[in-house]
Amino acid sequence: MNKLLLLFIILAFNCNVYTQEFDAKVVVNAEQTGNPNLQVFKTLERSLTEFVNNSKWTTTDYRTEERINCSFFITIINYDNDAFNATIQVQASRPVYGSNYATTIFNVNDRQFNFNYLEFQPLNYNPNNFESNLISVVSFYLYMILGVDADTFELNRGTNYYQEAKNIVGNAQSSGALGWNAQDGNQSRFRLNDDLLSGTFDGYRSAMYTYHREGLDVMYNNVKKGKQTITEAMESLEKMHNVRPNSYIMRVFFDAKAEEISNILSGGPSINISETVQILNRIAPTYTDNWKDIKF
Repeated sequence: MNKLLLLFIILAFNCNVYTQEFDAKVVVNAEQTGNPNLQVFKTLERSLTEFVNNSKWTTTDYRTEERINCSFFITIINYDNDAFNATIQVQASRPVYGSNYATTIFNVNDRQFNFNYLEFQPLNYNPNNFESNLISVVSFYLYMILGVDADTFELNRGTNYYQEAKNIVGNAQSSGALGWNAQDGNQSRFRLNDDLLSGTFDGYRSAMYTYHREGLDVMYNNVKKGKQTITEAMESLEKMHNVRPNSYIMRVFFDAKAEEISNILSGGPSINISETVQILNRIAPTYTDNWKDIKF
């Protein structure tokens, strides 16, 4: 009897070891519509939360503690029946080895986000077809997050996820929705995905790996080495900037990391960072206020 009970406990434990990929928080803010308490907005928020967290997005088994923390903050500007005009802010983070600290790895504010939605309509991702702009946009960013997260642990490991995001772009291009085509501007979903896969911006991907795996993750036992490696990641970004200045992917990087970089370079053991600060001011002048805060 005791052996049978033990077997059931083991099986129950094993059944709960693995789970889906994301631990996502979805917020739908409809204050700008003048009717923020309508049930449809609450239903949309709940449905998207279940769609992201309960769907299986990869063939990889994720342990509960390995789920990627991310958030989708959707601002509804206006709506008419089932037509919604909105923006979406997407963020993701990952833990730093040997600490309780979570570092932001992705931060994008997408203003090309119009979609149609009927309350209680099922949300299902189909990799072979365009189902709706709502499903495509959210799914696109999930695969981008998977790619960025993978790139921070192993150099260029996220390529397959970026390819899946590219597939979503291709399926959505004939929909007429903004953000999926080359002519939709320099800060579109098309541009973000195309840049990451083009090879021209490999400096971003190598910087993401160097910064996180060889920088932040070694700080638990060698803060000085980690700090020095993070300055080397800035040098990698500088080389990319010299080829393609003022790129969208550079903005994506610093929207996620500017405050953190300022804090890291200002604290801990002393290293020579004067050249690094010059690099930062040159490749990311929009964040001058952050660089001014660096004490060295």
